[in-house]
Amino acid sequence: MLSEEQQTSESENGERRAASARKYSFSSIIAHSQSMQEIFATIKRLATFNTTVLITGESGTGKELLARAIHHNSPRRGKSFIAINCGAIPETLMESELFGHKKGAFTDATRDKKGLLEEASGGTVFLDEIGEMPLHLQVKLLRALQEQQIRRVGDEELINIDVRVIAATLRDLEQDVKTGRFRDDLYYRLNVVTVAIPPLRDRNEDIPVLIEHFIKKHCKRLNLKPAEVSPEALQCMLQYRWKGNVRELENCIERALVLSESGMIDLESLPDTVKRDYLEGAAPINVESAVLDDNDLSIKKRTQALELDLIRRALEKTGGNRTRAAKILEISHRALLYKLKEYGVR
Repeated sequence: MLSEEQQTSESENGERRAASARKYSFSSIIAHSQSMQEIFATIKRLATFNTTVLITGESGTGKELLARAIHHNSPRRGKSFIAINCGAIPETLMESELFGHKKGAFTDATRDKKGLLEEASGGTVFLDEIGEMPLHLQVKLLRALQEQQIRRVGDEELINIDVRVIAATLRDLEQDVKTGRFRDDLYYRLNVVTVAIPPLRDRNEDIPVLIEHFIKKHCKRLNLKPAEVSPEALQCMLQYRWKGNVRELENCIERALVLSESGMIDLESLPDTVKRDYLEGAAPINVESAVLDDNDLSIKKRTQALELDLIRRALEKTGGNRTRAAKILEISHRALLYKLKEYGVR
């Protein structure tokens, strides 16, 4: 029979698991674009299997968020999810961090220590920035994945583990394999299923819903009244390239909320880096004329109207050539096809 203290601990753990399940449910991930909906369909299926997954995408696109969603919707959700940034751990410490060490293995090894792969047994390990892992550790990781066994530094004993691996990178690992920077056998072991997250600039239709989400999130956290976005600020954010992707957009919204004294996110409250190109002569778009109802302040509807107007202009300018239109719009040809289908443009 469990003691009162054990019962309390079990209850708290259950509450934490329930909170994580809500936070990382597929429905809680904010994105409306066709490309992201296809990714959601893929990861929903992946969650039910024990398959190794490689997530690719630029910094700030949400690779860890997808990895956590896969874990928290998988049969392993009751066990640990351990994230390891291979680019943040010094090379001299990485082997010990991943595989653990035996007491006396090196000067500071004053006790036996479990590595993160061992700690995560039964759960999921997220290897972020896997492309930064040194070659000699790639060999050891490959063996651990193939055999589901690890050997601590300074120890001869093999320890059984049971981990699912989800890896992520912003690098072109296929190119790194060609140059010898990344082992081909590890690449093929990780690359069972690849999920490629498109950059935010290729899915503009996600920007309005993300803005709304971040406004609600940070207004609640900062105890502020719900803020609105001026048409000019929205136009500026839609034209910006977001090199830092979703993370940069969230930081931009939080900054604007803190600096705005009017309760309105306007051009003045946006960072200089975001509004520089807009102020220096980016082709102006008449936001008001793109919206039929002047009283409709829906960011999503305004954006859709603007986007449709831009697509029509680009197609008109190129005589209907979709490849050239995509270049003018600075989106991929595939993204343009999605948008044409979404808006019913032929």
